Amino acid sequence: MRLTILSRAPQCYSTRRLVEAAKNKGHKVLIQDPLRFAMDMEEGEPDLYYRGKAIRVPDAILPRIGASITRYGTTVVRQFEQMDVYTPNTANGIGNSRDKLRSMQILSRHDIGIPRTAYVSHKSDVAGAIERVGGTPVIIKLIEGTQGVGVILADKPEIAKAIIETLHSANQNVLIQKFVAESKGKDVRAFVINDRVVGAIRRTAQGQEFRSNVHRGGMATAIDLDPAYAKAAVRAAQIMGLKVCGVDMLEGVNGPQIMEINSSPGLEGIEAATGLDIAGEVIDFICDQANMPEIDLRQRLTVSRGYGVTDIIIHDGSIFVGQTIKQTGLRDQDVVVLTLKRGDSVISNPKSSRKLEADDTLLCYGKIEIMKSMIPNRPKRRRKLKPLPSTPVTEGTTHDEHLDS
Repeated sequence: MRLTILSRAPQCYSTRRLVEAAKNKGHKVLIQDPLRFAMDMEEGEPDLYYRGKAIRVPDAILPRIGASITRYGTTVVRQFEQMDVYTPNTANGIGNSRDKLRSMQILSRHDIGIPRTAYVSHKSDVAGAIERVGGTPVIIKLIEGTQGVGVILADKPEIAKAIIETLHSANQNVLIQKFVAESKGKDVRAFVINDRVVGAIRRTAQGQEFRSNVHRGGMATAIDLDPAYAKAAVRAAQIMGLKVCGVDMLEGVNGPQIMEINSSPGLEGIEAATGLDIAGEVIDFICDQANMPEIDLRQRLTVSRGYGVTDIIIHDGSIFVGQTIKQTGLRDQDVVVLTLKRGDSVISNPKSSRKLEADDTLLCYGKIEIMKSMIPNRPKRRRKLKPLPSTPVTEGTTHDEHLDS
């Protein structure tokens, strides 16, 4: 396999370990600075140049895109995607995870634990937002930031309002987030590769610091991850569209609370704490997938005139409830069911004999006019009260180590 690692930090631990793991497994690997790529676009032939020379197209890329170059870096990744080069993390996945507001918006649509979060623009809305997330203390976060930079704890309403107004005056957009006090300066990082957790650590802040990142002096301990936390981490990665990522969670009384999904997770802390060859796992996964580049399904399926992709929700009382997919007659009307979502499960390419239930969601491809006629009027949304879950927290195991955020 010919692998290109997109990184501006060839000497950092994570990049060096990935190169070492790739070479040890007999692969050819290059490190290339995303900012030195130039893109050419012409009919049917997207192309890339590196330092002024046409590239030899690799079998796969591994993006390690820093926060300061997110826009240009994701553009380079997207160009590789258009050239059918495999990447474990797509440009959309990287962009969605890097923007804290966007990632919270995406996650909030799903039944997955997140700290209550508010976003406002006008100073007159700040007080109400603080109350809606549960009052002070609150966490104030810059929309884009890494390693704990731009994260502030405000313990009084007047202090929170002053901080937010100051940041707004400097044209900085911020999130207002519930402070999960029971986490007590700790969080959990799960390293996810291809829909499974390959290693996990608990990070603990030191002294009076509430941020647990290594750059803030945090310590890391290897842990055996509770299944509920592993499931939450995998679902968050799937929702964000990332195959290799670090998922940071708070241990709340209501179970795991997703705090952030990192598309370029550091390896030093988790490898030191767990003793696992995480870099080798990443390389093995990419090698296994290199011949199957990610496809933007909606982009590919909507190029036919009059055809599109949409969700059809089977509401309670629908004539489809109790029918098999075959009995619905969708296929006869040129509508194909791609996936069936039921609760937390997604069934790909469901069998025609599968019976439909109320609240199922069908991802369908077919004639737009036919699918429109099958979508009922949108019901009024009702706020639902959720019972308190009894999810156990994770159990710690071994030694303390410094963490790479």
